[in-house]
Amino acid sequence: MARPDKAAKVAEFAEAFSSSAATVLTDYRGLTVKDLQNLRRSLGENATYAVAKNTLAAIAAKEAGIEGVEDTLVGPTAIAFISGDVATVAKSLRDFAKANPALVIKGGVMDGKFLDATAVLKLADLESREVLLSKMAGALLANLSRAAYMLAAPLAQGARVLGALETAAQADPSLIGGAGAAETATTDVADGDAPAAEADTEEAAAAAE
Repeated sequence: MARPDKAAKVAEFAEAFSSSAATVLTDYRGLTVKDLQNLRRSLGENATYAVAKNTLAAIAAKEAGIEGVEDTLVGPTAIAFISGDVATVAKSLRDFAKANPALVIKGGVMDGKFLDATAVLKLADLESREVLLSKMAGALLANLSRAAYMLAAPLAQGARVLGALETAAQADPSLIGGAGAAETATTDVADGDAPAAEADTEEAAAAAE
């Protein structure tokens, strides 16, 4: 490969290392062209799968600020640059490797840090982004429903209390506002004023005589 082409390839890989959500380094020795096509198809739009020269990949990783991948760059190497859900791609690679033992996962990179093969396989055990979002949405709806119930409960309780008070007041009006006491006081005052008025009238008649 001519030097300008090598430089361009290094720049391409360095950009892919930097912009990808994660990368997985594999040994594809023994896979046929058809196998590789099937593998790329299984990854879908979540990742690109590219064969890489070890020396160029090592330089690209270094330019991207990634350390520790050199030891995995031995033998034929192809790299899955993941742009979509990491767990989904890791599952696809794991399942493909089970069906096609010629594919060997050598390691990977995530958040700028090198992962060994065991750590990469553990990513396959994680729940996908869609599942996590679904669970978060379910939890959010449950919390909203609980909050709505808590807000509605005091209002419902208050309505029940008012209804009970209204029923009791209809049976016994003295329960609300001391209405019975006020009415009694008014009657007493009126009854007490009547004799005083009659006495004043009799005194005025005597004076006139």
